[in-house]
Amino acid sequence: MVGGKTPIETATLEPITQKSILDKNFVGREEAITYLNNLDSQGEKVILIHAKGGVGKTTLARNYLKQKFGSYIEFPIAKETGNITPVESLLEERLRQLNEEPGREFGVSLERLRQKLQAERIGVLIDNLEPTLDENGKFIKPHRLYVELLRVLADPSLQSLTLITSRDRLHESDVSVWYYLLEGLPVNAWQQYFNSRSIQTNSPALSAMHNAYGGNAKAMEIIAGAIEVDYIGNVEQYWQMNQGDLLVEADLRDLVTSQLNRLSQQHSPAFKLLCRLGCYRYQDIATVPINGLFSLLWDVPEPQHRRVVNSLRDRSLVELQNGEYWLHPVIREEAISRLRASEDWETANRKAAEFWTESINKIVIIKEALQAFEAYYHYLAIYDFEAACSVIVHTRQSKWKWHNLGGGETLSTSLRRLGLSQKIILAGTQIIGNVLRGISLVSIHMSLAQGYWFAGNLSESFKEYKNAENLVVECLHTNTNSQDVLILNRLYRSLLVGSGICKIDLLEMDEAEEFFLKLLEICQQKYYYNFQIEAYYALAFIYSTISFQEKAQDFANKSYNLSKNDLDELNEWAIGHRYIFLGLTYKNLGDIQKAFLMYNQAVTFADDNHYSQIKARALTGLAELHREQQEFETAFSYHSKAIELLDKIGAKCDLAEAYYQLGLTYQKMEELEKSKENFDKAIRLFREIEAPKQVEKVQRARDDSKSNQIE
Repeated sequence: MVGGKTPIETATLEPITQKSILDKNFVGREEAITYLNNLDSQGEKVILIHAKGGVGKTTLARNYLKQKFGSYIEFPIAKETGNITPVESLLEERLRQLNEEPGREFGVSLERLRQKLQAERIGVLIDNLEPTLDENGKFIKPHRLYVELLRVLADPSLQSLTLITSRDRLHESDVSVWYYLLEGLPVNAWQQYFNSRSIQTNSPALSAMHNAYGGNAKAMEIIAGAIEVDYIGNVEQYWQMNQGDLLVEADLRDLVTSQLNRLSQQHSPAFKLLCRLGCYRYQDIATVPINGLFSLLWDVPEPQHRRVVNSLRDRSLVELQNGEYWLHPVIREEAISRLRASEDWETANRKAAEFWTESINKIVIIKEALQAFEAYYHYLAIYDFEAACSVIVHTRQSKWKWHNLGGGETLSTSLRRLGLSQKIILAGTQIIGNVLRGISLVSIHMSLAQGYWFAGNLSESFKEYKNAENLVVECLHTNTNSQDVLILNRLYRSLLVGSGICKIDLLEMDEAEEFFLKLLEICQQKYYYNFQIEAYYALAFIYSTISFQEKAQDFANKSYNLSKNDLDELNEWAIGHRYIFLGLTYKNLGDIQKAFLMYNQAVTFADDNHYSQIKARALTGLAELHREQQEFETAFSYHSKAIELLDKIGAKCDLAEAYYQLGLTYQKMEELEKSKENFDKAIRLFREIEAPKQVEKVQRARDDSKSNQIE
């Protein structure tokens, strides 16, 4: 199916026209728009716009989708294969963009995308596909999951339309894609564009240039900018001076190379800036604010910064929209090639990393976390693994107290809080073998442990906590710096908490008790009172589960009767889990009123701080309390909300417990088939996280159901 060759019936459903698109710089695509309208009306779901670089594939796709859908979701692909973000990560972020939470597994996330696109008419753009393809047009092994994504996007039941842009054809027999070969712009489109820039077009030189560059859209923009700035709008003079530089069949890379050579002679600072801009990735964060450009002008006086940027803008060598800048992929390819060959490669990446780090003072939303994380990629590009590590552990403003670590919240914690733990796991595993020693290496192991714990990989989490513990002990034996010793002591106490929580989740209560008793023993100073509080509520819960009621009551009271100043010593994780563990403890002790109080306070706290995991655990606890009071309808309401929330955020261990509690509710109502169904779900999840004692717990409850049924 090749575009332009097969007759297609006329579109009738609100067709887009060139006039309906307001971007005045978008010209000459009437035929392409008509073709896309016809394909859409015939029910095509995935269209690959195929052309060489600079012809205007992305411009056409974005304008078309924006006009047809108002907005669209985009899967940008890096120009370099080594920098491609895994489709799993992109899908997670696009689901959140659509107000949907990704699932625990890629297949679950795909199904949620399918359901969303079945329910709503949404445009999809997969831009710059070719770096994911091999020489045969098939997806390379690390990115084979794009086949599964395209299968979903090609589903005839969807209301969506997906446009793919690529220089290379896609040859995957399992994927249904309509191919559209996009040709260069007609000469009248060049005339229209030049006229909009007040450049005279009544000259045969324009037609000659159009022929030389095959109507290439990006060439049109670059040439118009050069004529306007460097030749005072004189088309003939420009062509007279430059017609020998390029062959008629030359592609856009030839033009970019020529333009960069000329720019280096005419405006050295602008040339250097353009090359340095190649270090930005334009992926998770697709654009760069002007200060990001200024940060790369370290050798240019500050009053001249804007002039240098404007020089690139006027030549159409940088893209600009709403005050944000980016490089066209073709231009970036040449820019980064030249940057790597220059003495500026390392400095440019360091300056870019510093810009991203310094531009984010406080992380509240996902975009801010992703911007801060960009610094990591720049340090990785120059193999400065220690600096890459420092990005992960860098602290920013926070309303929570994190004493002895410089105050604020680490980027690792921010990513975990916002549900982006997969990024920190990816980063940690990439650099952990290259961070040599000391606090940085301890912090990376801690970050990995916390990320694995959130994802429900408890065995890997505990392993990383153990690695961190060994390193802390080693560092304390060799480090005499007082500030470092304080930080190491705090990290040691933190890893005891994390290790103990892992053991609680595994239902290994004796080992959990050991961790928290050890924590309590070493937390005698007021300086570490926050960790002492965490030991109180954890031990209260542990003892309540093994019938040490006096000890449980004692520790519960110590944790419950805290002043506001005491609570101010805790971070958001500790505050939320204090409510949860006290709720669990008081339920076990039979103090239902206090259990209700703790869970309800947990819900309020979670709502105020956008902490979904805490809210879901509290809802499960409330469901359990209402079950014990025979209030089954209310219990089911809480069960349903908790499971839905936990399923969205992928907190596997908590989800398993929620299914177990729902099974108990059905069991108490003597609906034994539904009880077994939920017990089986809990068993499957507990097995996945390698928690055998939890599996045994659920199996005992399930066997009780069978015994009751036999009786």
